[in-house]
Amino acid sequence: MNWAIYKKGFKAFLQLEKSLSAHSVEAYLRDIDKLTNYFESIGKEIGPSEVTLKDLQGFIQCIGEMEMAATSQARIISGIKSFYKYCILEQICTINPTTLLPTPKTRRKLPDVLSFEEIEDLIGHIDLSKQEGGRNKAILETMYSSGLRVTEAITLKISCLYLDVGFIRVVGKGDKERLVPIGSDAIKYIKLYKDTIRVHQTPSKDCEDILFLNNRGKGLSRVMIFYIIKDLILKTGIKKSISPHSFRHSFATHLVEGGADLRAVQEMLGHESITTTEIYTHMNREFLRDTLDRFHPAFQKK
Repeated sequence: MNWAIYKKGFKAFLQLEKSLSAHSVEAYLRDIDKLTNYFESIGKEIGPSEVTLKDLQGFIQCIGEMEMAATSQARIISGIKSFYKYCILEQICTINPTTLLPTPKTRRKLPDVLSFEEIEDLIGHIDLSKQEGGRNKAILETMYSSGLRVTEAITLKISCLYLDVGFIRVVGKGDKERLVPIGSDAIKYIKLYKDTIRVHQTPSKDCEDILFLNNRGKGLSRVMIFYIIKDLILKTGIKKSISPHSFRHSFATHLVEGGADLRAVQEMLGHESITTTEIYTHMNREFLRDTLDRFHPAFQKK
């Protein structure tokens, strides 16, 4: 059975209806390829509408025997479930065989949280004598001040800056826009970078509105941000597992620990579901103990 026509329609659905990136679309299509390859390997010629829960259970057993990680299995099953949601919408199928399909339980690994002092230490080690120093400081101040994803930071546009009122317009996942407050330090260093460094650069074609540029006048890559932070970690000697996402994670954690409303944090992070934001409510024992000491009558010092 040739699934190519169904995959083509699913691809268009992911691109146009879901506004997913090319990378995400390809990942979903690979999930469907794994399923159809399984059917070929057992000599079963069936189309999407003929697939049953039993067929999918056999597929899950097969990928489980490959000693695939639970996270990888969950990712594949998620892709197949998305495909069948599309099939139901397009009336390719009348019954969704994935409805009772279980997903392997996975533990969500959280990145380490940087304290405010550690973030200050990292940013303080940026060499401002170099041209890129002012840019790097503006980037990291912005990422921590507004909780931006890496992609959101490197694609931030000058036309999306409303620094006079303390906001920036961010384009997040699925091209969804949100207005996010930005702190005074970030505003200060964005202005310094824009007015004293970027003003002397000639942006490449289509990069005229991109705020943060490399020395060739083009937008920065995600990898470049990883390298910048890795270099600073080595200089500071901080012994934590740190990535660019740690700035976003620390931003949210510090807000929640400070008593911020979870719905407000959800809005600033651009999460569709509040359950995604709830991962930031994890608090270390020291913070919990401090909270008890300060607020619980039984723990307050006489």
